[in-house]
Amino acid sequence: MLDFDLALLYDVETRVLNQAIKRNIDSFPEDFMFRLTAAEWQAMSSQMVMTSQAKRPKSAIPYAFTEHGVTMLASVLKSPKARQMNIAVIRAFIGLRKFALQQGELLGQLKELKDRIGEHDIQLNSIYDAIENLLDEKTTQKSWTDRERIGFKK
Repeated sequence: MLDFDLALLYDVETRVLNQAIKRNIDSFPEDFMFRLTAAEWQAMSSQMVMTSQAKRPKSAIPYAFTEHGVTMLASVLKSPKARQMNIAVIRAFIGLRKFALQQGELLGQLKELKDRIGEHDIQLNSIYDAIENLLDEKTTQKSWTDRERIGFKK
């Protein structure tokens, strides 16, 4: 997410958000936050209408935050809105983790079913082969009328 979008969420000015970041820059390593390049910002701003960044100076290039940066930002900002957002973000991540775990369980169950079906295919193929063999034997047997008669003959 970009800094001006987060400023809207946290109900602070973008400049206040960026000041909090500068005061706590050690809390934002590269995998939490980075500044867009001029080319990236130009490409993004030409592709979409950004009403939330209307107050941003044209020369200012925004920061972009990963999910870890968003969480860290919530702990750096001290407003009641920031605390509410921090709780909401943590709940969202917990929900996402539960969803991912459920998907993992479903994948395991699907793999188990696939393995079972694979075993059933092998067993069914054996049954089909046995039936074909019995049918082949039956067709090669002499019919009742073609057999040599035993016992009392006329």
